[in-house]
Amino acid sequence: MTAPLTPPPPPHEQSSHRQWPPSGAAGAGYGAVAYGGHGAQGQDGPGMKTEVRDAAVITVAAALAGVLLGALWNWLAPRVPLVGEVIDGSWVVYVKDTEGEQAVGVDGTFTLLALAFGVLTGVVVFLLRRRGGVPVVLALGVGGLLGSLVAWRIGVWLGPAQDVLAHAKEAGRGVAFSAPVKLGAKGALLTWSFAGLLVHLGLTALFGPRDPEVPYGYGPKGAAAGQG
Repeated sequence: MTAPLTPPPPPHEQSSHRQWPPSGAAGAGYGAVAYGGHGAQGQDGPGMKTEVRDAAVITVAAALAGVLLGALWNWLAPRVPLVGEVIDGSWVVYVKDTEGEQAVGVDGTFTLLALAFGVLTGVVVFLLRRRGGVPVVLALGVGGLLGSLVAWRIGVWLGPAQDVLAHAKEAGRGVAFSAPVKLGAKGALLTWSFAGLLVHLGLTALFGPRDPEVPYGYGPKGAAAGQG
């Protein structure tokens, strides 16, 4: 015996069993619409040229702000007292207060000021450029380092004379005078960069824009599953 042949379902029943959304171009197209705008210029953010331009502005602004940091450092940093004496016909310069902590205070003042400038820079950049981006993050790091280097050199330049022997002779024997401004802990030059990066990344993670949520099953994976 032969098995009875089952007649094909009517046309209206065939249409009722079709997959929705279709697994062809329409389904794939919906997933493309849902995700395609992420990298498109003008939809999720400015183009790379705008990001690079903003990064250049941030770097230059941070370097210029280093002039203010250097002036504040020279003004607020404690002075290390030196004394000149003549021993065996030669001038000798030594620290007047050997147990003083003025030298540590000079480094600490620079570090605290750089920390404040880094926090301020991170907040300002986030408020002006909420979407962030790799060029902006790099600009914060490079700009903070340049600003610290400028501040270091400006503070030294504005401080007391570098020629301590000439300064001691000018002041006279046994008369205390201020030592040149010196940054002993060179690691403080990285404080601005680290502070700016941490503040900006933290604000971006907490208050930055979020990508739109895509309904389940309509992303690229859902479209691929529908085609299979």
